[in-house]
Amino acid sequence: MMKWSTTTTTTTSKRSKKEEPPQQVQGAIDWEVRPGGLLVQKRIVGSDPGCGTTQIIGIKVSHESYHHHLSVPSVSTFGDLKKILARMINLEAKDQRLLFRGKEKGDDERLDMAGVKDMSKVILLEDPASKERKLIGKKNANVQAFDAVMKVRTEVDKLSHKILGS
Repeated sequence: MMKWSTTTTTTTSKRSKKEEPPQQVQGAIDWEVRPGGLLVQKRIVGSDPGCGTTQIIGIKVSHESYHHHLSVPSVSTFGDLKKILARMINLEAKDQRLLFRGKEKGDDERLDMAGVKDMSKVILLEDPASKERKLIGKKNANVQAFDAVMKVRTEVDKLSHKILGS
């Protein structure tokens, strides 16, 4: 999401017996581009009376044949969601891919800006490169186990020859 900042200057003057110079009051307005390309003024949490509380939403995350139900603030990012899921399913956040409405979402995208509402469904996939690394690790472990078994077999053969030869 791109952000811009503009500065506005307002001039105010007081009318009294003594003429005072005008006072300069400056205020910054921050702008952001919404997913549809609309340029809007950035909301400041807590600036409006109704914005003081963050809405908690329930999300259903599907991973393989499992379904996880989470409750998170609507202003959370997909990266925050990955961190929560990493603790639940023992899959590092960097190895996760989250899809919402058929599109992969970036870690910095906010749930509410992407359109995630209460009881929305998000799909969690394991990164294919991560799966490949795990398979290579298992193959290496199998090779090491095979080598260890071969060493033991060789030692047993040596001992059996000693016993039979004596």
